[in-house]
Amino acid sequence: MNRKPSEKKTPVVGRFAPSPSGRMHLGNLATALAAWLSVRKQGGTMLLRIEDLDPDRSKSAFATQLMEDLLWLGLDWDAGPVFQSARGGRYRAALDALEKAGLVYPCYCTRAELHAADAPHAGDVFRYPGTCRDLTPAERAEKEKRRSPALRFRAQPGVTRFTDRFCGEISVDVENTFGDFLIRRSDGVFAYQLAVTVDDAEMGVTEVLRGRDLLPSTGCQLMLYAALGLSPPAFGHLPLLVNGKGQRLSKRDAALDMGALRARFTPEALLGELGALLGLLEQPGPASLSELLARFPSPALSRESVAVPKALSEN
Repeated sequence: MNRKPSEKKTPVVGRFAPSPSGRMHLGNLATALAAWLSVRKQGGTMLLRIEDLDPDRSKSAFATQLMEDLLWLGLDWDAGPVFQSARGGRYRAALDALEKAGLVYPCYCTRAELHAADAPHAGDVFRYPGTCRDLTPAERAEKEKRRSPALRFRAQPGVTRFTDRFCGEISVDVENTFGDFLIRRSDGVFAYQLAVTVDDAEMGVTEVLRGRDLLPSTGCQLMLYAALGLSPPAFGHLPLLVNGKGQRLSKRDAALDMGALRARFTPEALLGELGALLGLLEQPGPASLSELLARFPSPALSRESVAVPKALSEN
């Protein structure tokens, strides 16, 4: 039987990209574990990137701690750590390219002004109403006397479509969902959407696994990839871990941060809890990374959310 020559596969590169603004919690760990399992299953390369752009919230001690926590659980990496705070020049170059293409404009609105004008909305999604989009040069000059501007990307009309590994076919109307989104804050800090797009492209990331709360913003990133002439990775959005009220976990859930979890569990016991939440195990119990690797992926990863059992969320 004749076979066509096989095409050379692009090496798989995945990443952890935690923010050092506090101790990691159970939701962060579940995402990190899934990303690690996916890369190791494919014989790929795991990159660690520390997303420390926000100088007010990011602490070097938290960065050191989160790396130690990952290694305690057995989640190692092959490249990095790379710190976003050291990559300002790369973001500046991308911003310059977008400005030359006429896709960026200054915004003088304060957070209070925006939220006062905004109607109630679901979840965390905020749509910018375009207040500063069409200001005249004279109007901009007058506003600049009172406030340094943020910079926004001109969202393009139409629907952005992509196939998500766990959620299937996704359509996002960025203009109607987010409007013109931030790419640099008024204090000069580059925004998440621009930084993560530039980083993943330049670091050769081929797959991104993260929580479902970031599913809509993928449309913003794909718009930036296209505007910058970059190739996007494949995306997979994992079910959110939620508490008994259906609220997603956060770093405020002290009983589920790594400090509390390490005091209660061995690495194997915590892996078992995480494996059960991800649908890789029928029930919690001590497990090794090799056991979870053999069971990854699971159809359960297509769920929208997973409720954390009460017994796990209490000390």
